[in-house]
Amino acid sequence: MSPTLNLVGAGHVGRALGRLFAATGTFAVQDVLTRSPDGAREAVAFIGAGSACDTLVRMRPAQVWMLAVGDDAIVPACEALARAGHLASAVVFHCSGAKASSELQAAREAGAFVASVHPIRSFADPAAVAGSFAGTFCGIEGDSQALAVLEPAFAAIGARIVRIDPAAKTVYHAAAVFASNYLVTVLDAALRAYQAAGVPPEVARELARPLASETLANVFRLGPEAALSGPVARGDFATVARQQEAVTRWDPFTGQLYEALVAPTADLARRKRGAG
Repeated sequence: MSPTLNLVGAGHVGRALGRLFAATGTFAVQDVLTRSPDGAREAVAFIGAGSACDTLVRMRPAQVWMLAVGDDAIVPACEALARAGHLASAVVFHCSGAKASSELQAAREAGAFVASVHPIRSFADPAAVAGSFAGTFCGIEGDSQALAVLEPAFAAIGARIVRIDPAAKTVYHAAAVFASNYLVTVLDAALRAYQAAGVPPEVARELARPLASETLANVFRLGPEAALSGPVARGDFATVARQQEAVTRWDPFTGQLYEALVAPTADLARRKRGAG
């Protein structure tokens, strides 16, 4: 018999993982609770298993509880779950990238073992995620008893498990912001700078594409030290100063971004010289 799994919160993440767990038989999806009864019924239909619940007190005891709720709702949901009982020796985990398993202290005090498991990918399309989840990295941390259950369960749906330090969970999540969100911001600055020089937007993208694509490929093939080039890497800080001044005159916010990147890039250049 597969361990029973209850879902509290069944948005994109809960639905995708629920479908994967049910399809592989890793967990027996039992009860599903979300913001509305209609939402719970829709989630059950998507998952292909389980029963929709309209209140927490109607949920049956389960061996594993997944709190697939927003970051701000993790503690309130956990506290409500702890008050409802049914947690002795159960595993309770959430899927936040920014919050550590310590957010589930109320469940731990109620006798549960707790963890966090963060799948490192976008869940904008749950059906697509469920169909292509194999190979997805998942950052995981928590009680050893919880990890003993969750690591093989996520491995069974194709996850690649990476243990992380719970004390550095916020820095871990910031890594994804640097690798994704802020990368877009920097590329936007490049495209706008081209346009400020009179380059049409569609041509600007074509100018930036090979630079960005080749640099990104070099970072992952050779490492950031070897991939770094340009005036800071050469120690040409006269050029850097002229560029910073010109960019600031053109757009003060982008000038601040340029200035903020100089010192970290100079440190990377020092590491590059040290590695050489």
